[in-house]
Order: sequence, then C-alpha cells, then structure tokens
Amino acid sequence: MRFFSAIGHALIEFFAYTGAIMRMSLRFFKVLFKTRLSWPEFISQCEIIGLRSVPIATLILFFVGLVFAFQFGLSMKTMGAIPYLGKITSLSIARELGPVFTALVVGGRVGAGMAAELGSMKVTEQIDAIRSLGADPDNKLLVPRVLAATLMLPIITLIADIAGFFGGMLIGWSEFGLSPLAYYASSISTVYLSDFLSGFFKPFFFGFFIAIIGCYQGFQTRGGTAGVGDSTTRTVVIVSMMVVFVDFFLTRIFALMPSF
Repeated sequence: MRFFSAIGHALIEFFAYTGAIMRMSLRFFKVLFKTRLSWPEFISQCEIIGLRSVPIATLILFFVGLVFAFQFGLSMKTMGAIPYLGKITSLSIARELGPVFTALVVGGRVGAGMAAELGSMKVTEQIDAIRSLGADPDNKLLVPRVLAATLMLPIITLIADIAGFFGGMLIGWSEFGLSPLAYYASSISTVYLSDFLSGFFKPFFFGFFIAIIGCYQGFQTRGGTAGVGDSTTRTVVIVSMMVVFVDFFLTRIFALMPSF
C-alpha cells in the first residue's frame, strides 16, 4: 500500500506542478499582449541568455561532434562505410544532438540563473516592493526573460550545430581519411530542409519552458538563502527532465512531416 500511495502522491504532485506551469504560461501571454514590453530588460536578457551562452554551447557541441563521429567511424570502418560518416553525423546533430544538448547545457545555466535571481528578489521582498510601487512584476521580470529565452535559444542552437558539424568533419579527416569536401557533400545530400526545421523549431519550445520553469521556481522561493539553493537545484533537475520529455513528443510530431 505504501508503494501505491507513493505513486499516487507523485502523480498528484506532477499534475499540480504541470498546472502551475500552464497558469504561469497563460500569465505570460496575457501580460505580453496587454502591456508594453520592457525593452531595456529584454535586451539585457538577450545578452545574458544569448551572447554569454554561445561559447559554452559551441564548445560542448564541437566535442559532441568529435565523439559522435569517432564512435560511429570506428564501427563504419569495419564495414567500409566511412564515406557515409558525414550523413549520419550531420543528420544526428541537426535533428537531435544539437537541439537537445544545447537545451540541456543552456537550460541548466539559464534556468538556474533565473531561479536564483528571482528567488533572491523574492526572499528579500524586492518583488513585493515592485508591486507596492504600482508596477507589474510579470511585465518587469517574467515577460523579458521568457521572450528572450524563446528567441535566443534557436540562434544558439544553430551556431552550436555548425560547431558540431566541423567537429565531425575534423575527426573524419584526421582519423579516417575522409576529405572535408567529401564529408560536406555527404552531409548536404542527406540533411533536408525538413530535418533542419525540425532541429530549429524545437529550441523555441525548449527556451520557452526553460524560462517559465526558472521564473516559476524563483517566484515560489521560500525560506531565505537555503530556499534559493533548493529552487536552483529543482530548476536544473526539472529543466533536464522537461527537455527530454518535450523532445520525445516533438520528435514524434516532426516524424509525421514529409521530407522536403
């Protein structure tokens, strides 16, 4: 009975949390279309989320391309299929590895940062001070962060994909003797526009939910500095679970699309 009770409690918490995230999403859209955007805060968040995340995302995807191409190259070498290395590596990076790894890396950094920043403002009553001055905290804090994350993550993913592509090309050339021109030609002949769009549109959803979760955890922070730490930890865990969960359903949806 304890086992089933634990399962029931976990399900209740899951649906309650999902409902809270949906309500905050509705708050975001309500404020976005009814009030004026705080442009200075939005531009600042674009810099924090976008420009400062590019180096780490690019480095991670470059090494992902290296490792992925090397591991597949070892297997393909035994079958004499090295000329197809560019096909497999580029297609995998464009559709799955690029969006997912970028979302996991940037999501952990950005989501935790939002939770920590807003959590600190919550426990020090700065958010209550914003309300007391007649301003809307959602307009000042929620909307710029969610909008910036939604728009910047696809751009970061595109840059990281290029780094992963060159990482695979470098391994193909240095380890397996595949010329960069052959690698490029193989990749171009395999990655269709639908594959590119699949990997490009996923980060819009990832970025939106990363920011929503980070902001929600920040707004719900309780218990002083210890509560800030708990919110940050919960954000990283939930964001990671969200990325793989949403990626599964988006992959199923994009798999139904015809290739073009």
